[in-house]
Amino acid sequence: MTATDTRRSRRPRGLTAHIVLILAVLISVFPFVWTIVMATNTTQDIYKSPPKMTPGSHLLENIRHVLDTIDFFGSMLNTVVVACVTTVLVLFVDSLAAFTFAKFDFPGRRVLFATLLGFMMLPLQLAVLPQFILMSHLGWVGTLQALIPPALANAFGIFWLHQYIENGVPDELLDAARIDGAGFFRQYWNIVLPMIRPALSFLAIYAFVGAWNDYIWPLVVLTDPGHLTLQVALAQLHVGHTTDYSMVMAGVLMASVPLVIVFTIFARGFIAGATEGAVQGS
Repeated sequence: MTATDTRRSRRPRGLTAHIVLILAVLISVFPFVWTIVMATNTTQDIYKSPPKMTPGSHLLENIRHVLDTIDFFGSMLNTVVVACVTTVLVLFVDSLAAFTFAKFDFPGRRVLFATLLGFMMLPLQLAVLPQFILMSHLGWVGTLQALIPPALANAFGIFWLHQYIENGVPDELLDAARIDGAGFFRQYWNIVLPMIRPALSFLAIYAFVGAWNDYIWPLVVLTDPGHLTLQVALAQLHVGHTTDYSMVMAGVLMASVPLVIVFTIFARGFIAGATEGAVQGS
């Protein structure tokens, strides 16, 4: 087969791959586009048959209704504080634990790691009652700090970073650092962290989005109306016998803006690191 025939045979496969990718993008983007359409129209427009599929001119009116109904910016500030603190601590705690599991041998390591993997299979709702009892003993019920400790030892985050460190950080590099007198924390800070930046970027997105969208635990533990997070506050828009879906979607759209910003910031580092590794590997 000549080179020309090979290129011709690859074209249909490349075209099929592009079509599949375009369809996947359209399916992924549609919920966000539909949110914008609903947020810029009225509820009556949404209930029409067929529903209105183009953006309207009622966005500012719907936003004003959201701000009049709930303390949106106060709740957003609470959520930003909790999400940022949680993300930073998750990156620190999970990376330390993952580095220890991946590169150090100690009694019970396999059992502890297997137990950690087992916790990944348990539904989070099982931990709500024990966590509430613990926060009650600490006197943290109704406060924002009660939202942070349950998210720190993230089983998925430790597993994700463990796999990345185990395969991406050479043992020879750590051995050389030990010969030069580097201790545990210096190895972690000066060698491991710079080499796992793509994995940390992905985990930062995962942890921030998880903390931002958390609803069940804040609903249970936040008893002070002044300390509500954004998701709990947005749930208060569903009041009465009828729901103003255009107002609700306007609130959801406003709440999505910080997530888009965080994704843009950290996804760039994740993609750049992955591309750098691919170029080096080639």
